[in-house]
Amino acid sequence: MTDMSINASLGADGLHTSDAAYKRLKARYAREARFKAYGLTAIGFAVLSLVFLLWTIVSNGYTAFLQTSIQMEVFIDPARIEGDSDAEKRTETALRTADWRGMVNSALAERFPNVPRSDRRFLNDMLSQGAGTQVRDAVLANPSLIGQKHTLWLLAHSNIDMLHKGFIDRDGPPAQRPVNDRQLAFYDEFVKQGALVARANTRFLVGANSASPELAGMWVAIVGSFWTLIICLALAFPLGVMTAVWLEEFAPRNKWTDMIEVNINNLAAVPSIVFGLLGLAVFLNFFGMPRSSPLSGGIVLALMSLPVMIIAARASLRAVPPSIRQAAIGLGASKLQAITHHVLPLAMPGILTGTILAMAHALGESAPLMLVGMNAFVVDVPTGPLDAATVLPVQVFRWAGQPERGFVEKTSAAIMILLVFLLFMNAIAIYLRKKFERRW
Repeated sequence: MTDMSINASLGADGLHTSDAAYKRLKARYAREARFKAYGLTAIGFAVLSLVFLLWTIVSNGYTAFLQTSIQMEVFIDPARIEGDSDAEKRTETALRTADWRGMVNSALAERFPNVPRSDRRFLNDMLSQGAGTQVRDAVLANPSLIGQKHTLWLLAHSNIDMLHKGFIDRDGPPAQRPVNDRQLAFYDEFVKQGALVARANTRFLVGANSASPELAGMWVAIVGSFWTLIICLALAFPLGVMTAVWLEEFAPRNKWTDMIEVNINNLAAVPSIVFGLLGLAVFLNFFGMPRSSPLSGGIVLALMSLPVMIIAARASLRAVPPSIRQAAIGLGASKLQAITHHVLPLAMPGILTGTILAMAHALGESAPLMLVGMNAFVVDVPTGPLDAATVLPVQVFRWAGQPERGFVEKTSAAIMILLVFLLFMNAIAIYLRKKFERRW
Protein backbone atom coordinates (compact mmCIF):
# COMPACT_ATOMS: atom_id res chain seq x y z
CA MET A 1 0.00 0.00 0.00
CA THR A 2 1.39 3.41 -0.97
CA ASP A 3 1.89 6.33 1.39
CA MET A 4 -0.86 8.25 -0.37
CA SER A 5 -3.43 5.48 0.22
CA ILE A 6 -2.36 5.23 3.86
CA ASN A 7 -2.77 8.98 4.29
CA ALA A 8 -6.21 8.78 2.68
CA SER A 9 -7.22 5.99 5.04
CA LEU A 10 -6.19 8.15 8.02
CA GLY A 11 -8.95 10.59 7.19
CA ALA A 12 -9.08 14.04 5.80
CA ASP A 13 -10.05 15.65 9.08
CA GLY A 14 -6.51 15.50 10.44
CA LEU A 15 -7.37 13.17 13.31
CA HIS A 16 -4.82 10.49 14.19
CA THR A 17 -2.32 11.77 11.66
CA SER A 18 0.74 11.77 13.88
CA ASP A 19 3.92 9.99 12.89
CA ALA A 20 3.26 7.28 15.51
CA ALA A 21 -0.21 6.59 14.13
CA TYR A 22 1.19 6.48 10.62
CA LYS A 23 3.83 3.93 11.64
CA ARG A 24 1.29 1.76 13.47
CA LEU A 25 -1.03 1.70 10.46
CA LYS A 26 1.83 0.92 8.12
CA ALA A 27 2.94 -1.93 10.39
CA ARG A 28 -0.62 -3.28 10.49
CA TYR A 29 -0.84 -3.36 6.71
CA ALA A 30 2.57 -5.07 6.60
CA ARG A 31 1.36 -7.75 9.04
CA GLU A 32 -1.75 -8.31 6.94
CA ALA A 33 0.40 -8.72 3.83
CA ARG A 34 2.68 -11.20 5.62
CA PHE A 35 -0.31 -13.16 6.95
CA LYS A 36 -1.73 -13.38 3.43
CA ALA A 37 1.64 -14.52 2.11
CA TYR A 38 1.84 -17.19 4.83
CA GLY A 39 -1.62 -18.44 3.91
CA LEU A 40 -0.83 -18.62 0.19
CA THR A 41 2.44 -20.39 0.97
CA ALA A 42 0.64 -22.97 3.12
CA ILE A 43 -1.97 -23.57 0.41
CA GLY A 44 0.73 -23.89 -2.24
CA PHE A 45 2.68 -26.35 -0.10
CA ALA A 46 -0.47 -28.41 0.49
CA VAL A 47 -1.28 -28.49 -3.23
CA LEU A 48 2.28 -29.49 -4.13
CA SER A 49 2.24 -32.23 -1.48
CA LEU A 50 -1.06 -33.55 -2.84
CA VAL A 51 0.24 -33.49 -6.41
CA PHE A 52 3.42 -35.30 -5.34
CA LEU A 53 1.41 -37.91 -3.45
CA LEU A 54 -0.94 -38.55 -6.37
CA TRP A 55 1.97 -38.63 -8.82
CA THR A 56 3.79 -41.18 -6.66
CA ILE A 57 0.71 -43.40 -6.40
CA VAL A 58 -0.15 -43.22 -10.10
CA SER A 59 3.43 -43.66 -11.31
CA ASN A 60 3.84 -46.77 -9.16
CA GLY A 61 0.38 -48.18 -9.77
CA TYR A 62 -0.68 -47.63 -13.37
CA THR A 63 1.50 -50.51 -14.57
CA ALA A 64 -0.60 -52.93 -12.49
CA PHE A 65 -3.28 -52.67 -15.17
CA LEU A 66 -0.83 -54.31 -17.57
CA GLN A 67 0.55 -57.82 -17.13
CA THR A 68 3.47 -59.42 -18.96
CA SER A 69 2.55 -62.61 -20.81
CA ILE A 70 4.68 -65.12 -22.71
CA GLN A 71 3.46 -66.92 -25.81
CA MET A 72 3.88 -70.69 -25.47
CA GLU A 73 2.95 -73.69 -27.56
CA VAL A 74 1.77 -76.30 -25.08
CA PHE A 75 1.10 -79.90 -26.04
CA ILE A 76 -1.96 -81.15 -24.14
CA ASP A 77 -0.59 -84.59 -23.36
CA PRO A 78 -3.34 -87.18 -22.74
CA ALA A 79 -0.85 -89.31 -20.80
CA ARG A 80 -0.65 -86.64 -18.10
CA ILE A 81 -4.43 -86.72 -17.59
CA GLU A 82 -5.72 -89.46 -15.30
CA GLY A 83 -8.84 -91.40 -16.17
CA ASP A 84 -10.22 -93.13 -19.23
CA SER A 85 -8.23 -92.81 -22.42
CA ASP A 86 -11.42 -91.91 -24.23
CA ALA A 87 -11.73 -88.11 -24.16
CA GLU A 88 -15.53 -88.27 -23.97
CA LYS A 89 -15.41 -90.37 -20.78
CA ARG A 90 -12.93 -88.23 -18.87
CA THR A 91 -14.42 -86.65 -15.80
CA GLU A 92 -14.06 -83.00 -14.90
CA THR A 93 -12.21 -84.07 -11.75
CA ALA A 94 -9.57 -85.83 -13.86
CA LEU A 95 -9.15 -82.71 -15.97
CA ARG A 96 -8.77 -80.49 -12.93
CA THR A 97 -6.16 -82.73 -11.30
CA ALA A 98 -4.01 -83.33 -14.38
CA ASP A 99 -0.33 -82.42 -14.46
CA TRP A 100 -0.82 -79.10 -16.24
CA ARG A 101 2.35 -77.55 -14.84
CA GLY A 102 4.32 -80.49 -16.15
CA MET A 103 2.96 -79.78 -19.63
CA VAL A 104 4.02 -76.14 -19.32
CA ASN A 105 7.53 -77.14 -18.21
CA SER A 106 7.76 -79.55 -21.13
CA ALA A 107 6.82 -76.72 -23.49
CA LEU A 108 9.60 -74.58 -22.00
CA ALA A 109 12.12 -77.42 -22.37
CA GLU A 110 11.07 -77.84 -26.00
CA ARG A 111 11.47 -74.08 -26.53
CA PHE A 112 15.02 -74.16 -25.10
CA PRO A 113 16.31 -77.69 -25.78
CA ASN A 114 19.95 -76.92 -25.05
CA VAL A 115 19.43 -75.66 -21.51
CA PRO A 116 21.33 -77.87 -19.01
CA ARG A 117 19.37 -79.59 -16.29
CA SER A 118 20.92 -77.32 -13.63
CA ASP A 119 19.32 -74.28 -15.29
CA ARG A 120 15.87 -75.80 -15.84
CA ARG A 121 14.63 -74.38 -12.56
CA PHE A 122 15.51 -70.87 -13.69
CA LEU A 123 13.76 -71.50 -16.99
CA ASN A 124 10.62 -72.81 -15.31
CA ASP A 125 10.56 -69.75 -13.05
CA MET A 126 10.08 -67.52 -16.10
CA LEU A 127 6.38 -68.38 -15.96
CA SER A 128 3.92 -67.81 -13.16
CA GLN A 129 2.81 -70.57 -10.83
CA GLY A 130 -0.64 -70.02 -12.29
CA ALA A 131 0.44 -70.90 -15.83
CA GLY A 132 -0.75 -74.47 -15.36
CA THR A 133 -4.13 -73.21 -14.21
CA GLN A 134 -4.42 -71.15 -17.40
CA VAL A 135 -3.80 -74.27 -19.49
CA ARG A 136 -6.34 -76.19 -17.42
CA ASP A 137 -9.01 -73.52 -17.91
CA ALA A 138 -8.40 -73.50 -21.66
CA VAL A 139 -8.86 -77.28 -21.81
CA LEU A 140 -11.97 -77.20 -19.62
CA ALA A 141 -13.46 -74.64 -21.98
CA ASN A 142 -12.51 -76.73 -25.04
CA PRO A 143 -11.75 -80.41 -24.25
CA SER A 144 -11.05 -81.07 -27.94
CA LEU A 145 -7.60 -79.53 -27.38
CA ILE A 146 -6.45 -82.74 -25.68
CA GLY A 147 -3.84 -84.45 -27.82
CA GLN A 148 -3.04 -81.23 -29.72
CA LYS A 149 -0.47 -78.47 -29.46
CA HIS A 150 -2.17 -75.22 -28.51
CA THR A 151 -0.77 -71.67 -28.53
CA LEU A 152 -1.46 -69.82 -25.27
CA TRP A 153 -0.40 -66.52 -23.70
CA LEU A 154 0.71 -67.54 -20.21
CA LEU A 155 1.45 -65.17 -17.34
CA ALA A 156 5.08 -64.39 -16.71
CA HIS A 157 6.51 -64.61 -13.21
CA SER A 158 6.28 -61.41 -11.18
CA ASN A 159 10.06 -60.86 -11.34
CA ILE A 160 9.98 -61.09 -15.14
CA ASP A 161 6.99 -58.77 -15.18
CA MET A 162 8.88 -56.21 -13.07
CA LEU A 163 11.93 -56.58 -15.33
CA HIS A 164 9.84 -55.97 -18.45
CA LYS A 165 8.21 -52.89 -16.90
CA GLY A 166 11.59 -51.42 -15.99
CA PHE A 167 11.35 -51.73 -12.20
CA ILE A 168 14.40 -54.03 -11.99
CA ASP A 169 17.84 -52.75 -12.98
CA ARG A 170 19.29 -55.50 -15.12
CA ASP A 171 22.72 -53.89 -14.94
CA GLY A 172 22.81 -53.93 -11.16
CA PRO A 173 24.83 -56.35 -9.01
CA PRO A 174 23.50 -59.93 -9.39
CA ALA A 175 23.13 -60.31 -5.62
CA GLN A 176 20.77 -57.30 -5.50
CA ARG A 177 18.37 -58.24 -8.27
CA PRO A 178 15.83 -61.10 -8.20
CA VAL A 179 16.57 -62.08 -11.82
CA ASN A 180 19.85 -63.88 -12.49
CA ASP A 181 21.96 -63.78 -15.65
CA ARG A 182 20.48 -66.99 -17.08
CA GLN A 183 16.96 -65.62 -16.75
CA LEU A 184 18.08 -62.38 -18.40
CA ALA A 185 19.27 -64.46 -21.35
CA PHE A 186 15.92 -66.28 -21.51
CA TYR A 187 14.12 -62.94 -21.28
CA ASP A 188 16.14 -61.47 -24.16
CA GLU A 189 15.40 -64.51 -26.29
CA PHE A 190 11.64 -64.25 -25.66
CA VAL A 191 11.72 -60.54 -26.55
CA LYS A 192 13.74 -61.29 -29.71
CA GLN A 193 11.12 -63.85 -30.77
CA GLY A 194 8.28 -61.39 -30.06
CA ALA A 195 6.81 -63.86 -27.58
CA LEU A 196 6.80 -61.56 -24.54
CA VAL A 197 4.42 -58.58 -24.37
CA ALA A 198 2.51 -56.55 -21.77
CA ARG A 199 -1.24 -57.07 -22.11
CA ALA A 200 -4.32 -55.71 -20.33
CA ASN A 201 -4.52 -57.17 -16.83
CA THR A 202 -8.21 -57.86 -16.32
CA ARG A 203 -7.32 -60.40 -13.65
CA PHE A 204 -6.37 -57.56 -11.30
CA LEU A 205 -9.96 -56.28 -11.18
CA VAL A 206 -11.95 -59.52 -11.43
CA GLY A 207 -9.52 -62.04 -9.97
CA ALA A 208 -9.25 -63.44 -6.47
CA ASN A 209 -6.46 -62.74 -4.01
CA SER A 210 -3.22 -64.68 -4.27
CA ALA A 211 0.19 -64.91 -2.63
CA SER A 212 1.78 -64.42 -6.07
CA PRO A 213 1.78 -60.77 -7.21
CA GLU A 214 1.06 -61.60 -10.85
CA LEU A 215 -2.07 -63.54 -9.83
CA ALA A 216 -3.40 -61.19 -7.14
CA GLY A 217 -6.78 -59.62 -7.81
CA MET A 218 -9.15 -57.27 -6.00
CA TRP A 219 -12.56 -58.73 -6.71
CA VAL A 220 -12.92 -60.32 -3.27
CA ALA A 221 -12.16 -56.98 -1.61
CA ILE A 222 -14.51 -55.08 -3.92
CA VAL A 223 -17.41 -57.46 -3.27
CA GLY A 224 -16.63 -57.52 0.46
CA SER A 225 -16.66 -53.71 0.59
CA PHE A 226 -20.00 -53.70 -1.24
CA TRP A 227 -21.67 -56.05 1.25
CA THR A 228 -20.15 -54.25 4.22
CA LEU A 229 -21.33 -50.82 3.06
CA ILE A 230 -24.81 -52.13 2.24
CA ILE A 231 -25.21 -53.44 5.80
CA CYS A 232 -23.75 -50.23 7.23
CA LEU A 233 -26.18 -48.10 5.22
CA ALA A 234 -29.19 -50.30 6.00
CA LEU A 235 -28.55 -49.98 9.74
CA ALA A 236 -27.16 -46.47 10.16
CA PHE A 237 -29.36 -44.45 7.79
CA PRO A 238 -32.83 -45.16 9.25
CA LEU A 239 -31.57 -45.08 12.85
CA GLY A 240 -29.67 -41.86 12.24
CA VAL A 241 -32.61 -40.08 10.59
CA MET A 242 -35.13 -41.21 13.21
CA THR A 243 -32.82 -40.20 16.05
CA ALA A 244 -32.21 -36.79 14.48
CA VAL A 245 -35.94 -36.19 13.96
CA TRP A 246 -36.74 -37.13 17.54
CA LEU A 247 -33.96 -35.00 19.03
CA GLU A 248 -34.68 -31.97 16.86
CA GLU A 249 -38.47 -32.01 16.66
CA PHE A 250 -40.01 -34.03 19.50
CA ALA A 251 -37.55 -34.45 22.38
CA PRO A 252 -38.14 -32.22 25.43
CA ARG A 253 -35.33 -29.90 26.41
CA ASN A 254 -34.03 -31.25 29.70
CA LYS A 255 -30.85 -32.63 31.20
CA TRP A 256 -31.44 -36.09 29.74
CA THR A 257 -31.65 -34.92 26.14
CA ASP A 258 -28.68 -32.62 26.77
CA MET A 259 -26.69 -35.61 27.98
CA ILE A 260 -27.71 -37.60 24.87
CA GLU A 261 -26.61 -34.76 22.59
CA VAL A 262 -23.27 -34.42 24.35
CA ASN A 263 -22.63 -38.16 24.10
CA ILE A 264 -23.51 -38.19 20.38
CA ASN A 265 -21.06 -35.37 19.75
CA ASN A 266 -18.41 -37.16 21.77
CA LEU A 267 -18.96 -40.44 19.92
CA ALA A 268 -18.31 -38.67 16.62
CA ALA A 269 -14.77 -37.95 17.84
CA VAL A 270 -14.00 -41.42 19.25
CA PRO A 271 -11.14 -43.20 17.38
CA SER A 272 -12.43 -45.83 15.00
CA ILE A 273 -10.38 -48.60 16.57
CA VAL A 274 -12.50 -48.28 19.73
CA PHE A 275 -15.54 -49.34 17.71
CA GLY A 276 -13.51 -52.31 16.48
CA LEU A 277 -12.79 -53.34 20.07
CA LEU A 278 -16.51 -53.01 20.81
CA GLY A 279 -17.37 -55.22 17.85
CA LEU A 280 -14.79 -57.82 18.89
CA ALA A 281 -16.03 -57.96 22.50
CA VAL A 282 -19.78 -57.76 21.88
CA PHE A 283 -20.68 -58.99 18.40
CA LEU A 284 -18.05 -61.70 18.01
CA ASN A 285 -17.30 -62.94 21.52
CA PHE A 286 -20.71 -62.38 23.15
CA PHE A 287 -23.24 -62.80 20.32
CA GLY A 288 -21.08 -65.20 18.31
CA MET A 289 -21.44 -63.51 14.94
CA PRO A 290 -19.34 -65.00 12.10
CA ARG A 291 -15.79 -63.72 12.09
CA SER A 292 -14.42 -61.97 8.99
CA SER A 293 -17.94 -61.51 7.66
CA PRO A 294 -19.44 -58.34 6.14
CA LEU A 295 -22.24 -58.65 8.71
CA SER A 296 -20.00 -58.00 11.71
CA GLY A 297 -17.93 -55.45 9.78
CA GLY A 298 -21.03 -53.62 8.59
CA ILE A 299 -22.46 -53.36 12.11
CA VAL A 300 -19.17 -51.95 13.42
CA LEU A 301 -19.06 -49.36 10.63
CA ALA A 302 -22.72 -48.51 11.26
CA LEU A 303 -21.93 -47.74 14.91
CA MET A 304 -19.01 -45.60 13.81
CA SER A 305 -21.03 -43.72 11.16
CA LEU A 306 -24.19 -43.25 13.21
CA PRO A 307 -23.06 -40.17 15.23
CA VAL A 308 -21.90 -38.39 12.07
CA MET A 309 -25.20 -39.12 10.31
CA ILE A 310 -27.21 -37.90 13.30
CA ILE A 311 -25.28 -34.62 13.48
CA ALA A 312 -25.63 -34.04 9.71
CA ALA A 313 -29.35 -34.86 9.79
CA ARG A 314 -29.99 -32.52 12.71
CA ALA A 315 -28.18 -29.70 10.93
CA SER A 316 -30.31 -30.26 7.84
CA LEU A 317 -33.54 -30.28 9.84
CA ARG A 318 -32.50 -27.14 11.67
CA ALA A 319 -31.89 -25.38 8.34
CA VAL A 320 -35.56 -25.73 7.32
CA PRO A 321 -37.34 -22.42 8.18
CA PRO A 322 -39.84 -22.57 11.08
CA SER A 323 -42.44 -21.00 8.78
CA ILE A 324 -42.74 -24.35 6.96
CA ARG A 325 -43.75 -26.09 10.17
CA GLN A 326 -46.07 -23.27 11.22
CA ALA A 327 -47.80 -23.14 7.84
CA ALA A 328 -48.41 -26.89 7.81
CA ILE A 329 -49.77 -26.90 11.36
CA GLY A 330 -51.88 -23.81 10.61
CA LEU A 331 -53.55 -25.65 7.74
CA GLY A 332 -54.59 -28.47 10.04
CA ALA A 333 -51.68 -30.93 9.81
CA SER A 334 -50.47 -32.65 12.92
CA LYS A 335 -46.90 -32.17 14.05
CA LEU A 336 -45.96 -35.61 12.77
CA GLN A 337 -47.57 -34.87 9.40
CA ALA A 338 -45.78 -31.53 9.19
CA ILE A 339 -42.45 -33.23 9.85
CA THR A 340 -42.88 -36.23 7.55
CA HIS A 341 -44.67 -34.46 4.67
CA HIS A 342 -42.88 -31.10 4.61
CA VAL A 343 -39.83 -30.70 6.84
CA LEU A 344 -38.17 -34.07 6.21
CA PRO A 345 -38.44 -33.92 2.38
CA LEU A 346 -36.92 -30.43 2.39
CA ALA A 347 -34.08 -31.58 4.67
CA MET A 348 -33.46 -34.83 2.78
CA PRO A 349 -30.79 -33.42 0.36
CA GLY A 350 -28.62 -32.36 3.28
CA ILE A 351 -29.29 -35.65 5.06
CA LEU A 352 -28.28 -37.64 1.96
CA THR A 353 -25.14 -35.55 1.55
CA GLY A 354 -24.09 -36.20 5.14
CA THR A 355 -24.91 -39.89 4.75
CA ILE A 356 -22.80 -40.30 1.62
CA LEU A 357 -19.86 -38.51 3.22
CA ALA A 358 -20.17 -40.74 6.28
CA MET A 359 -20.24 -43.81 4.03
CA ALA A 360 -17.17 -42.57 2.16
CA HIS A 361 -15.40 -42.24 5.50
CA ALA A 362 -16.48 -45.77 6.42
CA LEU A 363 -15.19 -47.09 3.08
CA GLY A 364 -11.67 -45.94 3.96
CA GLU A 365 -11.59 -47.48 7.44
CA SER A 366 -9.42 -50.50 8.11
CA ALA A 367 -8.60 -50.57 11.86
CA PRO A 368 -12.08 -51.53 13.19
CA LEU A 369 -12.53 -54.15 10.47
CA MET A 370 -9.19 -55.78 11.18
CA LEU A 371 -10.24 -56.33 14.79
CA VAL A 372 -13.33 -58.26 13.68
CA GLY A 373 -11.21 -60.52 11.48
CA MET A 374 -11.62 -58.97 8.02
CA ASN A 375 -7.85 -59.02 7.46
CA ALA A 376 -7.89 -62.76 6.73
CA PHE A 377 -6.50 -64.16 3.49
CA VAL A 378 -9.72 -64.81 1.57
CA VAL A 379 -9.68 -66.43 -1.87
CA ASP A 380 -13.34 -67.25 -2.52
CA VAL A 381 -15.63 -64.40 -3.55
CA PRO A 382 -18.29 -63.81 -0.86
CA THR A 383 -21.81 -64.57 -2.04
CA GLY A 384 -23.57 -63.06 0.98
CA PRO A 385 -23.06 -61.07 4.16
CA LEU A 386 -22.22 -64.18 6.21
CA ASP A 387 -19.31 -65.38 4.06
CA ALA A 388 -15.70 -64.58 4.90
CA ALA A 389 -14.50 -61.45 3.12
CA THR A 390 -12.08 -58.57 3.21
CA VAL A 391 -12.40 -54.92 2.17
CA LEU A 392 -10.40 -52.51 0.02
CA PRO A 393 -8.42 -50.64 2.73
CA VAL A 394 -7.52 -53.89 4.49
CA GLN A 395 -6.40 -55.37 1.16
CA VAL A 396 -4.16 -52.33 0.67
CA PHE A 397 -2.71 -52.88 4.15
CA ARG A 398 -2.00 -56.56 3.48
CA TRP A 399 -0.31 -55.96 0.13
CA ALA A 400 1.76 -53.09 1.54
CA GLY A 401 3.38 -55.55 3.97
CA GLN A 402 4.45 -58.06 1.29
CA PRO A 403 8.17 -58.13 0.42
CA GLU A 404 7.84 -58.78 -3.33
CA ARG A 405 8.37 -55.81 -5.65
CA GLY A 406 5.27 -56.81 -7.61
CA PHE A 407 3.03 -56.00 -4.65
CA VAL A 408 4.26 -52.38 -4.67
CA GLU A 409 2.43 -51.65 -7.90
CA LYS A 410 -0.56 -53.71 -6.75
CA THR A 411 -0.76 -51.64 -3.55
CA SER A 412 -0.59 -48.36 -5.47
CA ALA A 413 -3.19 -49.53 -7.98
CA ALA A 414 -5.50 -50.61 -5.16
CA ILE A 415 -5.15 -47.14 -3.62
CA MET A 416 -6.06 -45.65 -7.00
CA ILE A 417 -9.23 -47.75 -7.15
CA LEU A 418 -10.11 -46.81 -3.56
CA LEU A 419 -9.62 -43.12 -4.38
CA VAL A 420 -11.87 -43.50 -7.44
CA PHE A 421 -14.63 -44.92 -5.23
CA LEU A 422 -14.19 -42.11 -2.71
CA LEU A 423 -14.21 -39.41 -5.39
CA PHE A 424 -17.30 -40.96 -6.94
CA MET A 425 -19.15 -40.94 -3.63
CA ASN A 426 -18.12 -37.36 -2.93
CA ALA A 427 -19.23 -36.35 -6.43
CA ILE A 428 -22.66 -37.86 -5.74
CA ALA A 429 -22.87 -35.88 -2.50
CA ILE A 430 -22.01 -32.63 -4.31
CA TYR A 431 -24.54 -33.40 -7.05
CA LEU A 432 -27.34 -34.05 -4.57
CA ARG A 433 -26.54 -30.89 -2.66
CA LYS A 434 -26.56 -28.75 -5.80
CA LYS A 435 -29.61 -30.37 -7.35
CA PHE A 436 -31.93 -30.24 -4.33
CA GLU A 437 -30.53 -27.19 -2.57
CA ARG A 438 -33.22 -24.70 -1.49
CA ARG A 439 -32.56 -21.09 -0.63
CA TRP A 440 -34.93 -19.42 1.81
